[in-house]
Amino acid sequence: MNFLSNVENWRFCIWVRESGSLWAYPTILFLHTLGLGIVMGLNSAIDLRVLGFAPRMPIKPLERFFPLIWWGFWINAISGVVLLMADASTKMINPVFYVKMVFIALAVGVLILLRKNVFGNPGVEKSYVAPSGKLLAVLSLAFWIGAVTAGRLMAYLGPVSGITGLNNRF
Repeated sequence: MNFLSNVENWRFCIWVRESGSLWAYPTILFLHTLGLGIVMGLNSAIDLRVLGFAPRMPIKPLERFFPLIWWGFWINAISGVVLLMADASTKMINPVFYVKMVFIALAVGVLILLRKNVFGNPGVEKSYVAPSGKLLAVLSLAFWIGAVTAGRLMAYLGPVSGITGLNNRF
């Protein structure tokens, strides 16, 4: 716990957390939201197409979104680390934070498998997606929704919220 308090007391973390500057917390939170929008938006578009929505749209050209998804992911990861550092002693003891991290890890794993199994299949050019690809798309949507939901709930559950009755459930 002492280490986490020390991290929070770094000048940069104090600036992020306490500065009235638009470039501090608001900009970092905006970048986190922007990265999330890129990841979720493009990933959801691919998942929904794999599941059969917009059947006239070829699937293979959607593969070009993967580099953008990774850009969004890294924007989100870097801004997320900064936000975490600014409030480390609270967020790191919140069990919901770890639920969020598990969902993100699962979602990234599924994203990698989806690209390999769906876009690596020569039949994808004919808009054929194997049932395993559709399962990956469903899991991808579920895991990203879980990550976003857990991230949002961090403000209301666990030690961040100050609701002590809920702290005992986790």
